[in-house]
Order: sequence, then structure tokens, then C-alpha cells
Amino acid sequence: MILVTGGLGYIGSHTVVALIKKGYKVLIVDDLSNSSLSVLERLKQIIAEQPLFEQIDLNDKKKIKQLFISYPSIRGIIHFAAFKAVGESVNNPLKYYRIRRKAFCPRYRPPTP
Repeated sequence: MILVTGGLGYIGSHTVVALIKKGYKVLIVDDLSNSSLSVLERLKQIIAEQPLFEQIDLNDKKKIKQLFISYPSIRGIIHFAAFKAVGESVNNPLKYYRIRRKAFCPRYRPPTP
């Protein structure tokens, strides 16, 4: 299983479609701060199946830990979750720093086969 963070964003959703068309099982994690559930419905129409989805803030350590317990078959991560407004990133740089450096991926250690 491939975990795609930010999987309901523009790039993430296109990646999800490509992965599923190549035969990968995909789990989408998104906090919906820059996307909406309508994207999930559109993905369902495109790929003709309901994608796996969890609404999680990647800064929530407990929920991330539970995610990996609930989905032990995760073998890869594609990390697209991020904020993207240039003006806001200048005015509030810590918000951008936190999601890019302190969130999720540095905490994850892939299981050994």
C-alpha cells in the first residue's frame, strides 16, 4: 500500500489516479485544509472504486501512530501535504515550517520486510 499525504490536492489526486491505474493500493490522508471531499467523489468516478481515505492532520502524533497500526501494509509514502500560498508563507513562516519539517514523514520508519 502507498500512502499519499495531501492526496486530495491537485497533484496528489492526479498521483492517486496514476498509482491506482498501475495497480497499486493507495491510502489517501488529507486534512482538507486546501481541498474538499468533492475531490474524493470525483476520484471515485474516475477510478470506478472508492479510494481509501483518512482525514488526519499530520501534526497529530496519536492519529498518525494509529494510522500505521490500522494500515500495517503501508510500504511507501508520497508526501504532498503542504500549504502553498506565497504571501501567507512570508507572513506566517512557522505554519509552513511545521508542516514541512516537523510533521509526519520524519517520524515514520518503514517496517522491515
